[in-house]
Amino acid sequence: MRFSNKVALVVGGNSGIGLAATQGLAREGASPFVTGRDPATLAQVERSIPGIRAFRADIADPASLDPVIDAIRAAHGRIDVLLVNAGIGAFAPAREVTPALWDEVHGVNLRGAFFAVQKALALIGKGGSIVLTGSIGGVLGLPGNVVYASAKAGLRAVARNLAAELVGEGIRVNMVSPGPTETPIINRNAGMDASAVDGLRRQMIAAVPMKRMGEAEEVARAMLFLASPEASFITGVDLFVDGGCVEL
Repeated sequence: MRFSNKVALVVGGNSGIGLAATQGLAREGASPFVTGRDPATLAQVERSIPGIRAFRADIADPASLDPVIDAIRAAHGRIDVLLVNAGIGAFAPAREVTPALWDEVHGVNLRGAFFAVQKALALIGKGGSIVLTGSIGGVLGLPGNVVYASAKAGLRAVARNLAAELVGEGIRVNMVSPGPTETPIINRNAGMDASAVDGLRRQMIAAVPMKRMGEAEEVARAMLFLASPEASFITGVDLFVDGGCVEL
């Protein structure tokens, strides 16, 4: 029960890694709030996790997060754990990248993530923990990945700078960077049809030393560790959960 009596906000907590993390927080005693864009999955989350409160919000629109921040302020007056997980994928050769695609991906994965943290900071005090979801794509050079990789690399810089800025306030900031992970986002890569996604999955598995995709729960466990008191002397790290892709 590492999160007993803790108030947690998971931005992008209605599917994949975010949902697995939300379920873990609830199991370990937290009062969880989640946001997401899909009303159907949000409703399912509310039905399946006792005591949770779910809000429809688009991380690309910072103002859409105001209702959940207001609700947490009214109910608890604080946020102890913030997980910023919402993200989108996109693969496109450099010659085919458009300004619209660039802005869409960066608006969610970088700009949106930063302003989600900024809004939540109004309720985060000493002892608070922030964990951002990055990607090993932010440190690797992969053909066709320039848009997504640049956004996640920027988010890595955000995490490290926030950690340096907030450490004096007793707030820890860390990042978890998954490798190839079996989540719904893999099926939502802009510009890729089903056959292209299957090809991408096979390519990813071939590149993983463990020769398999990761599971959402495996990444979520790393996020919960960094968010918990067990990681009380850890801030500013980027923890790779990738089956050895970066390390080996």
